Amino acid sequence: MNEIVSDKSWILLERCPIQNEHDIVKARQVVRQFGKEAGMGIVDQTRITTAVSELFRNMFLYAGGGEVLVEKGIVDERNTLIVTCIDQGPGIANIELAMTDGYTSGGGMGYGLPGSKRLVDRFEIYSQVNKGTTIRVMKWK
Repeated sequence: MNEIVSDKSWILLERCPIQNEHDIVKARQVVRQFGKEAGMGIVDQTRITTAVSELFRNMFLYAGGGEVLVEKGIVDERNTLIVTCIDQGPGIANIELAMTDGYTSGGGMGYGLPGSKRLVDRFEIYSQVNKGTTIRVMKWK
């Protein structure tokens, strides 16, 4: 799998650090607000917010935090809200296993990554052990 790269035509809307529980709440609100501003209905706002909430929590719990980039741009000829989660944590040794329903590396129920993937239109993940993980989700307008 290749490293995730941003398209230079995308517009950065907000950069949010994730260092504590308060940051998770704030970043989730930021994503919901930009979804609303993009013209998403309440169902799509809820889907993207739920998806990223899980990703933010994982970043905090397993990697000690990280950074979130919220962007907008054209992807596959569609207006798209793009959320990229970047951490410098331990990485994911087996992405295929981590994307399996029911798998958990901690005490969770194992719906995190695959559940987030089901809620968005595009899901990309790149991870290197001992270097970190980048996950990008996209929701069409």
